[in-house]
Amino acid sequence: MTNQTQMMEFLLVRFTENWMLLRLHALLFSLIYLTAVLMNLVIILLMILDHRLHMAMYFFLRHLSFLDLCLISATVPKSILNSVASTDSIFLGCVLQLFLVVLLAGSEIGILTAMSYDRYAAICRPLHYEAVMSRGFCVQLMALSWLNRGALGLLYTAGTFSLNFYGSDEIHQFFCDVPALLKLICSKEHAIISVSVAIGVCYAFSCLVCIVVSYVYIFSAVLRISPRERQSKAFSNCVPHLIVVTVFLVTGAVAYLKPGSDAPSILDLLVSVFYSVPPPTLNPVIYCLKNKDIKSALSKVLWNVRSSGVMKR
Repeated sequence: MTNQTQMMEFLLVRFTENWMLLRLHALLFSLIYLTAVLMNLVIILLMILDHRLHMAMYFFLRHLSFLDLCLISATVPKSILNSVASTDSIFLGCVLQLFLVVLLAGSEIGILTAMSYDRYAAICRPLHYEAVMSRGFCVQLMALSWLNRGALGLLYTAGTFSLNFYGSDEIHQFFCDVPALLKLICSKEHAIISVSVAIGVCYAFSCLVCIVVSYVYIFSAVLRISPRERQSKAFSNCVPHLIVVTVFLVTGAVAYLKPGSDAPSILDLLVSVFYSVPPPTLNPVIYCLKNKDIKSALSKVLWNVRSSGVMKR
């Protein structure tokens, strides 16, 4: 008989034991986290307070900022804590991390797809925009995205933690993720996880196809009816969106579809960082802070704060 015991906890292994590098990691990711939290909170508050930002487009942007805030909060604080604390044990936190990442990342893909359709409706069907993108339809799209990914998150999490984990309890990863956890199971047969991954890949690929098709129609409409200056502006706004979406989906696909290896890889760590940290940090800049209406609302709030401060003096 093999002397094996089923694990009841995992250890998120630090990427290095060098004291200076760990402190540098903690400082860098703390700055990234605080920046992302501040930007997303500002956007959410602006869109709640300013009635001009209650359109369908800003409805999706507000929820995108909320998802970004939750996604980066689900992974980065634990990584920072591991860099400065002596303990890196995690079990219930691992279960929660896995569920939240699948739920939030998948819901974000759904919102990005809805946003591309919103832009298509605004540019290609402007006369019918209000009817097509009604508040009820937007809420339905949002609810569908949350429910789909919530069900898949439960399937992933239940399927993963129903397996028997033996041997090493060390997770060489930025956070608890399915590919890293599968290296710790004693059996290579995990049908539930394979089905879950297949569903997730099909969902992400269908969203990418919808986004690309929407932008093809958008670019075609812009090229037909707009002067060259407006064409350049439209391309400068759309191309960064496509780049962010592509990086987000490609890195996620690489993490889940690349052949597994028993040895820890720096590539695995970088891939997990790329689809969990840059999008929540860059989305506010790309989607919101370049927007004229949002910049106007922010300037108005700052002016009111400054004016009230001057009056108190």
